[in-house]
Amino acid sequence: MASTLLSIQVIPKTPNGENSYPYVDRAIEVIQQSGLKYQVNALDTTMEGELEELLEVVRKMHEVLVEAGSPSIISQIKIAHSPTGFSMDTLTEKYR
Repeated sequence: MASTLLSIQVIPKTPNGENSYPYVDRAIEVIQQSGLKYQVNALDTTMEGELEELLEVVRKMHEVLVEAGSPSIISQIKIAHSPTGFSMDTLTEKYR
């Protein structure tokens, strides 16, 4: 079981004030390519893994957004960590 859950909402500024959805899609592609378990939600995306690998994904997300032309990015991040493990399924199973 993974030791960490990380939820992230990226808010990229766009060069000309255009819609940010294509930029958010690029950030989500980084998560998809990571091989980690994840869930896209309406306002954020949650990933499961080890803290170091999750933070590396966040770094790559920011790199991709800058490469795509975003002049700045704000990310809101929530981290839940436990040496005994965390999973999205365990935390949400009683609601499903």
